[in-house]
Amino acid sequence: MGRGRRFGAHHRAGRGARCRWLTEPGTWEVHARVERFVEPALLLVLRGGETHGYDLADSLAELAPDDPVDLGNLYRLLRSLEAEGVVTSRWRDDLPGRVKRTYGLTDEGRRLLDTWAESLRKTDDTIAAFLRRYEEGAAK
Repeated sequence: MGRGRRFGAHHRAGRGARCRWLTEPGTWEVHARVERFVEPALLLVLRGGETHGYDLADSLAELAPDDPVDLGNLYRLLRSLEAEGVVTSRWRDDLPGRVKRTYGLTDEGRRLLDTWAESLRKTDDTIAAFLRRYEEGAAK
């Protein structure tokens, strides 16, 4: 059975954690992920300069290849961040192809990115402590 399929009656659709699946008796597939990672990843990409939605999606796929971003969700997130003053957008007709809406990071967005980076550092420390303890137990 593949990803997304649950084995056994106690793992029917709609039940259990979204990040793990019992693929067959005694075999688990787990995808450890940081919730809402798309937001700091998006801010990081935008820190590199103004760009449009498809390029953003491609760059996000490079940062989180196991967690593809749905374009509809990406545009909803961009609109939400723009409403909060974190991102700006404008229509550009000077780029190749048809007119594109491009997005850029505001000063407020840079401050939010800094805060995300600090939070992710703390999460990284927590994960590192977990892995150290796991490795210590595995060596016994």
